[in-house]
Amino acid sequence: MMPPDCTTPVSRLAKRGMTFVAALAALGQAQAQLAPPPPPPKTNITINDGRSLNGWKVPLGDWKLVQSARPSAGNPKAFTLVPGLGTLVNGDKGRTGNLFSNFQHGDVRAVIEYMVPKGSNSGVYFQGRYEIQILDSHGKKTLTFKDNGAIYEHVVNGKGVGGNVPAINASKAPGEWQKLIVTFRAPRFDAGGKKVENAKFVKVSLNGQVIHHNVEVPAPTRGSLFKDEKPNGPIMLQGDHGPVAFRKIILKPVKLD
Repeated sequence: MMPPDCTTPVSRLAKRGMTFVAALAALGQAQAQLAPPPPPPKTNITINDGRSLNGWKVPLGDWKLVQSARPSAGNPKAFTLVPGLGTLVNGDKGRTGNLFSNFQHGDVRAVIEYMVPKGSNSGVYFQGRYEIQILDSHGKKTLTFKDNGAIYEHVVNGKGVGGNVPAINASKAPGEWQKLIVTFRAPRFDAGGKKVENAKFVKVSLNGQVIHHNVEVPAPTRGSLFKDEKPNGPIMLQGDHGPVAFRKIILKPVKLD
């Protein structure tokens, strides 16, 4: 014979409530274990914001900030500069030394906005070694490795070798702002410092159009300051080939393995 149930309705409800709370807690723990990890924090590095030159290594040469730059009415191959802040230019004459970022990058995604007047030439060197060419190539039908957005040639035994032509001419007219979006993978080295994988431009877009995809660069390109290769290096802006203006340079370090 079963003993009589001496528990009150209130105590039975309390027990059921505790059981329900425990079940909810267990469910929450299970969901937490199944949930994806939170995204990594943003680590964008603004090299050039138009407000200061703090992102660049001294000496700066004639590089300076101005309010705006536009092709001169009297000379379309030169800029008319308006004093102020907002735009980085390579001096009043449009020719000075190369400029190096303080920040040194490995794998990186970069956004670079630039402008040139008619016929002008510059370049952006990733790690100070691997160049994406800047040139007034607007309207050209046949492109070479020397044109806007090209990956420049490297030198072997004093002779130019390689270079990669953009898949399409996406260049805007001189005097218009252009945008490069670059995903760059740094070279890889073994424990002894020997290079085991080449640097690679994983993806390069110019003005919204893909112009390179998975292009390996076996050595520093022509015009680079460094002839060796390293896991990290600065952004270098070429300053001695003609007038050029930069409005935004933002780097986001990534890991491309």
